[in-house]
Amino acid sequence: TALQDQLAGRNRSFLVGRWFSFSAAVAGAWYTLRTQPNAWIELTAVLVVTVVGAWFGLARWEWVALVLIFSLILALEAVNTAVEAVVDLVSPDYHPLAKIAKDAAAGALVLAVLGSIVVAGIVFGPRLWLLIANWLIG
Repeated sequence: TALQDQLAGRNRSFLVGRWFSFSAAVAGAWYTLRTQPNAWIELTAVLVVTVVGAWFGLARWEWVALVLIFSLILALEAVNTAVEAVVDLVSPDYHPLAKIAKDAAAGALVLAVLGSIVVAGIVFGPRLWLLIANWLIG
């Protein structure tokens, strides 16, 4: 019927729209990885922490905490990149408000990194302490 054809077209448009949105999001993430050296540092840290976590045999809740903090840091790196791009577009010359916007976006990322250090200390601290103590005692 005409209604079924209309609904099928709407669903197709919805799916096509979601595909384009997803493609744009992936392009933004890829742009961040291609252009931001800190993103590679953060990805390297994710890899190292993942390997160490697997070696220590972390509990499920510890993995959840680490994945959340990984996601937060990488997402904020992308947001920081977006803020910098928009500020550069609308304010190519120096402006104190442009500086505040860029500094605040970068500051959000720094706060997440500091939080990740606390999370890493909670997750890995006792294990590392035990490892060091056993090594020192012999």
